[in-house]
Amino acid sequence: MNESSTPTAGRPPLRLGRLLRRRARAGAGASAARAGRLRPRRPRARTVVLVALLATLLGVGWFWLRDSSLVAVRDVTVTGIVGAQSAQVTDALDEAARSMTTLHVREEALRSAVEPFSIVKDIEVSTDFPRGMRIHVVSNVAVGAVELGGRATPVTADGTLLRDVSASASLPRVPLHGTPTGSRVKEGEALRALAALATAPPALRSRIERVAVTRAHGLELQLANGPALWFGDGARLAAKWGAAAAVLADPEAAGASYVDVSAPSRPAVGGLPEGAPEESESDLPEVPEGIYVDPATGAAINPEAETDPAASAAQSPGTTAETVP
Repeated sequence: MNESSTPTAGRPPLRLGRLLRRRARAGAGASAARAGRLRPRRPRARTVVLVALLATLLGVGWFWLRDSSLVAVRDVTVTGIVGAQSAQVTDALDEAARSMTTLHVREEALRSAVEPFSIVKDIEVSTDFPRGMRIHVVSNVAVGAVELGGRATPVTADGTLLRDVSASASLPRVPLHGTPTGSRVKEGEALRALAALATAPPALRSRIERVAVTRAHGLELQLANGPALWFGDGARLAAKWGAAAAVLADPEAAGASYVDVSAPSRPAVGGLPEGAPEESESDLPEVPEGIYVDPATGAAINPEAETDPAASAAQSPGTTAETVP
């Protein structure tokens, strides 16, 4: 018998199944060892305590610094407010701001300080570390006035009543059917008139004496020493103002009793005096800022107004308005 095929003396021959089981156990042991090495270690208790203590100290330090006199507000600048109440509003904001720090601004307290003043619409706050604060006041702007209890009360474009503000004599009067009970005008006709006044170019708004709403012509605005403007409904207000400005700047329309801009692409004038000269001074010396006139057609161009290409094409070149007897 060949020696190479003879089993080793004293060692039993290995069976195939036993050999596979031994290798499997060795592989499982190695995998467990590797998993043990890769498993993250739990932080020591002392490390956890130190981290928690540091976070607590930082939090306490921040809260101390946030309300510390080191960052207390000392320089207050108030902008955006003018008029009779400007001093009172500025003093109220200054006093409230000096109770704060630049790291702890309480805007609700600032708004509460100016809540009694209807002229204040909103405030915008910024800080200048370490001691400065800037407050910009967004003011309510009156575009008309309504009669309340025999007194003219200013009112804004959205109907906000400025009850504690004196109405300027130049503000056009807006009629009401009833007395508002809250802080706003809610009547639809009055709101439509206020929206038209808010959209008016300043040069024309200052000339409006009266506002009315009639069945025949809708919204009517009477100009001082000038014609009435018939607006119809409350749509396309910017386009209607553009058309009105262009007609009023046209010398041929001077002396008209009314200008109908209910269809802004085809305005009409009426009530011209008999025998009116072909050339005369216009009711408006120049077209207001933001309103342009097309030199080819004489039509008003307002960048913010909606356009009606079909209606514009129907207007004859060189004609700004139809003349109604």
